[in-house]
Amino acid sequence: MAVNENTAGLAQEPAKTAARPLGEPVSLTCRDGVVLNGHFWPARGEPAAGIVINPATGVLARYYHYYADFLAREGFDVLTYDYRGIGLSRPETLRGCRYRWRDWGEQDFDAALRHLATSRPGQPLRVVGHSIGGYLPGLSPCAGRIDRMLTVGAQYAYWRDYAAGHRLRLFYKWHVVMPALTALYGYFPGRRLGWLEDLPAGVANEWSFRGARMEMTHPANEREDVLRRFEAVKAPILAVAVSDDDIGTVAAVRRTLVYYRNADRTEVLLRPQDYDLEAIGHFSLFHSRHANGFWRDTLRWLRDGENPWAPARDN
Repeated sequence: MAVNENTAGLAQEPAKTAARPLGEPVSLTCRDGVVLNGHFWPARGEPAAGIVINPATGVLARYYHYYADFLAREGFDVLTYDYRGIGLSRPETLRGCRYRWRDWGEQDFDAALRHLATSRPGQPLRVVGHSIGGYLPGLSPCAGRIDRMLTVGAQYAYWRDYAAGHRLRLFYKWHVVMPALTALYGYFPGRRLGWLEDLPAGVANEWSFRGARMEMTHPANEREDVLRRFEAVKAPILAVAVSDDDIGTVAAVRRTLVYYRNADRTEVLLRPQDYDLEAIGHFSLFHSRHANGFWRDTLRWLRDGENPWAPARDN
């Protein structure tokens, strides 16, 4: 089955003459005892801040290693990690695995944030969240410790937010085919289809059956607590959307941002022509070909809190 335009970019990272950069291996222990694996990238020189990079759903952390290495060379301590059920944090078998999307925020991101906070006490804590990775921080009990966030196409996949011209195709793919295959196999076999990585059933089903209000996926007696965690985030958020992203649309980004009600939220809409490109889509901005463009622009926000795209590109 063909890879669509939003996932194709994952397989098209330009060939490198040198080996993929690799940080120091680290293990993260979650509050529920699950152990995750990732890498730590120490800053070259005096660190300006610590940064946790949250991947998109079904994307290996190693996809962000070039960006992590870039940030480390620019003076940041950086932590990359795989969510439970993915990549280096995948169990021996996914069949029957009960891992859920919400666990990635409540447990996994929480463990990453706590690890960075304890290994570098007193250091400012920042987050780069791609797709679901920009939504998950608000689920952490420690979310209030974040002092700045950069999100890229941050959303939680409510189907009505998909781009109008792609909505039916994406609905069929992620909300009909994915739950059917998940029921058949006991997990979502995304890798064999070329649709991202394999996913635990709980993650796939939360995606497939997500409603307009994210808190409604939680038990009734937990919803107020979930909302309070998001409200505890006071960190400024720079939320980037891309005009040709059919998943992380402006509507999808805004649906996520509304939960961070006590944060100073700035939206930016980037267009391919801003970087002299024909297309960007949902994944491309983390390709190393953006090192001298988008990546360098992000430094102004991550280091100094300045919106590099203001005022011309604010949406």
